[in-house]
Amino acid sequence: MQILLSALPILLLIWLMTKRSPWPAHIALPFTALLVALVQVFSFQADILLMLANAIAGVLAVLTPISIVAGAILLNRILYYSGAEAHLSAWLKTISDNDIAQLMIIGWAFAFMIEGASGFGTPAAIAAPILVGLGFPVLRVAILTLTMNSIPVSFGAVGTPLWFGLSGLNLTTDMMTEIASLTALLNTLAAFVVPIIALSFVVTWKYIWRNSVFIILSILSCTLPYYFVAQWNYEFPALIGGAVGLILSIGLAKLGIGLVKQPDETFDKKHLSNLQLIKVITPFTLLIIVLVVTRLPQLPFKSWLNDVTPMWSSFIGIGQFEISRALVLSVTDILTTQVSWQYKSLYVPALIPFVLVVLICIPLYHMSRQQVFMAISDTFKRLLLPCLSLIGALVMVNLMMQGDNESPMNILANGFAQLLGGSWLYAAAWLGALGSFFSGSATVSNLTFSGIQYAIAEKVGLPVSVILALQSVGAAMGNMVCINNIIAVSTILGFANKEGVIIKRTILPMLAYGLIAGGVAWCLLR
Repeated sequence: MQILLSALPILLLIWLMTKRSPWPAHIALPFTALLVALVQVFSFQADILLMLANAIAGVLAVLTPISIVAGAILLNRILYYSGAEAHLSAWLKTISDNDIAQLMIIGWAFAFMIEGASGFGTPAAIAAPILVGLGFPVLRVAILTLTMNSIPVSFGAVGTPLWFGLSGLNLTTDMMTEIASLTALLNTLAAFVVPIIALSFVVTWKYIWRNSVFIILSILSCTLPYYFVAQWNYEFPALIGGAVGLILSIGLAKLGIGLVKQPDETFDKKHLSNLQLIKVITPFTLLIIVLVVTRLPQLPFKSWLNDVTPMWSSFIGIGQFEISRALVLSVTDILTTQVSWQYKSLYVPALIPFVLVVLICIPLYHMSRQQVFMAISDTFKRLLLPCLSLIGALVMVNLMMQGDNESPMNILANGFAQLLGGSWLYAAAWLGALGSFFSGSATVSNLTFSGIQYAIAEKVGLPVSVILALQSVGAAMGNMVCINNIIAVSTILGFANKEGVIIKRTILPMLAYGLIAGGVAWCLLR
């Protein structure tokens, strides 16, 4: 009965978001959090004061992901209203007239880099319209961009799905690095299959084969630096991998390496001036530079931005509020419990680098007050529903984990462990994919299910790092079939009621992705 009650909220959540008339995430997740609270009170006799403290901490914790989302959207809107996005599109169109080159440079390498910098659906929002502008079919572009935007997602938005998604487990730095390394390995091997399947949705297999050398080189140009960076850092793999891959892929395309010549030579070669090109790539260059400089442990900036030396403190009713010298905000002893919350204002990638880059772009692009106002207005309009979804997810996770060994999360893990035992190795990634499918976010999937994955791994004797890597990989591959992402891309490209058609196509590469991840994990443990 306890296992059934523990599973009931999650099963209901899955049903609510996958039924014929599904509930949107911003309604389903808060509703599920309320249900978890009722189960805790009436079935697990939970401490209500502690439960309220965990709920408050969950609401406060939303500031971290939502501020990153806000920064990413604001930069995207600034680029749009300033006209820089149109110039970017014009430049990318001039690189090559080969269909494969265009699809790999824009749909793969460029989107890879954007995912590493901002995530949260931004890659498809930028890449898909550019590809449609090049003349590719709208529906096929939607399927391709959704499929391509999977490999880098584990390290998207400067590693948010890992460092924030797994933050509730209190893992050591060494463990996080090991998980990042394994995640990158599994994703890198899947990358030899997933992008190629994505291309098959737009061009023929014969054409893919004739350009296969370029395709493999473009894949490796992103995934090799991605994998090597992940050996020592879990914030930059996708960002650096995408940046290196974009530069190399453009160079390969310009030289025609591995590409067959197109019979149609009518391609528009309208080039940007050097000054225009510099202005177009400045925001992305600044993002990479600022992020790298502020994250390298060899430089002093990382410690400065994480300085928790108290500067001001006051009791605010729910707990002791404190601001540090690096503007780290914290609330301790929430409702007199040991629950606490912390937000690193200058280290979380929101004010630095996104808002900082925006402030530089406004005079750089000579933007008017009206353009800036419209960009800010668009950003706030897009934040409400994701904010509600994330609040629901974070509160639900906090409540599911309340009770230590007798928590619903731990009881559920025991049930899965007894049912599958060592075979959980083959199911772990699919749980992560399920989380992304119904929540629309790899970060939320990791927040929701990493506790279950950790507990199952310990119960059945599987390496925790491998299982959490599979969770991370699963959360990334679930992006292909995520309803939220499908609707977002469909809206951007201007068509509707094609969700079922898209899922039927994207589920194929997702299945291949999951089989590769499970197979490689099995080989690692042999």
